[in-house]
Amino acid sequence: AAPRPAHGCGSGALLGRFGVLLQALLALCAFSTLMLKRFKEPKAERRPWRIWFYDTSKQAIGALFIHFANVFLSDLTEEDPCSLYLINFILDATLGMLLIWLGVKVVSWIVQHKKYTYLVFGEYGDPPQAAAWIGQCILYLLIMVFEKTVISLVLLIPGWTKLQQILLGYIPNPQLELVLVMFVVPFIVNAIMFWVVDSLIMRKYKQKDTLDINGSTETPRARGTEESQVLLSPDMDFDQSESDQDIPGLRGTNQKMKQPSYQVVI
Repeated sequence: AAPRPAHGCGSGALLGRFGVLLQALLALCAFSTLMLKRFKEPKAERRPWRIWFYDTSKQAIGALFIHFANVFLSDLTEEDPCSLYLINFILDATLGMLLIWLGVKVVSWIVQHKKYTYLVFGEYGDPPQAAAWIGQCILYLLIMVFEKTVISLVLLIPGWTKLQQILLGYIPNPQLELVLVMFVVPFIVNAIMFWVVDSLIMRKYKQKDTLDINGSTETPRARGTEESQVLLSPDMDFDQSESDQDIPGLRGTNQKMKQPSYQVVI
């Protein structure tokens, strides 16, 4: 086996004491963006804490799987594990993000076509059911497995070694490299990814239908269309009501005109 380069992380650096501390700090800061996203939602559409936990925990499970898969894959070879982890992470944030979006769309179409209501991402029933959350977690984890498998196959393409040297070859301090790889870059990218994925898998709130006096539902768009039709239509009812009121008077006049006049002749 080829010796490790003098620069970069050593073997097991990603799971060392300093590396684990950075990972815990990264998880705390990254998932705080999801809490910030909840408070940025409109008050009328803000998710209850239980629904928010169901939505974000799916991402937590998927992110932990991807993270430990990257750590495992980065320590398989004699190359710099920090560089390999960074390459895995960059691919997850670019090509992997596209694969996650595609997987969510395909799975959502299948469960809606099969009418599996509780497997639709963000739908947990009323009241929320833990079984629906477990089923959706399994589906999301399968999407993560598919994404990581494709990324691992992409890494088999030769030429990534040169990219490793370009990314972190100029940093002589292993701890500084570890901070950049395990905290700075992942925090920025994870914050964006969590925000986007949460918007994909959360429940889409639509404008509620309104209930009219007769009890039938009509959407605001339909109500506006009906009002515009009334405003643009000729005032037929008014004319008809006026004509109906005039008909008895005309009939009485005609009857008076048609009555024969009698003259008494002496």
